[in-house]
Amino acid sequence: MHDDTASLVTRLLAQRWLPRDDAQARKALLDEGFREELDRRLEAVGLELREHPYAAYIGLAVARKSERAVFGGSDSWISNTLQLDRDGVALLVVIWALIVLPKRQRQVERQSAEAAASQGQMFAEEKPIPRDPTISPVIAERTLLADFGDKLGGKTRVGFNLGTLNRLGFIIRRKGEVAEGPLLDLAFDYERTARRILDGALGDLLAEAAARPAPVVDDAEDDDLSLDAGEEPADV
Repeated sequence: MHDDTASLVTRLLAQRWLPRDDAQARKALLDEGFREELDRRLEAVGLELREHPYAAYIGLAVARKSERAVFGGSDSWISNTLQLDRDGVALLVVIWALIVLPKRQRQVERQSAEAAASQGQMFAEEKPIPRDPTISPVIAERTLLADFGDKLGGKTRVGFNLGTLNRLGFIIRRKGEVAEGPLLDLAFDYERTARRILDGALGDLLAEAAARPAPVVDDAEDDDLSLDAGEEPADV
């Protein structure tokens, strides 16, 4: 007998993410009985399904109750299980804040506008949550470097870490730009992280960066950033 629950978990472990419109992903999100069984089996091994109504993909994450065993099991507390250095994690947080926070605001605003527009319709259907990739901001790598490079290890480290985040599925690098990857929206718990960023020092840095004019960098410098740490320029 085919075990759909085991199949979904295996696929998520192997592929690390699945789009929400995948048949088994939809079943996990819409079928209450299937979801209860999935959650039960994931909980038994210290994992949980990571999904958000505004995210286009689903994945797996370490369950809250298992975080201490996983991240605090050695002599010091570790920040991730992907062997990302501190500057790599910091870059991921910055990119998450620059892309996911404004994306979420746009999604909420568009959903509110569509709901308001349908109020006068007697048989209006509920609109799906907007998850179009075009709703996510795209960051120029040279702007990222100019605004945060000195705090993220410099040009070489930023270039290296961008390549790593691209390979891990958090971002997509395309012709000198950074776009949202499948795992970026799932990288952090939105409710736990967004307020910490907005109320903390990073919120001030983001506001300062937004107020500065865009830097003028020639194409040669863009090419240098793409080639840092052996990374070849890729139109992915």
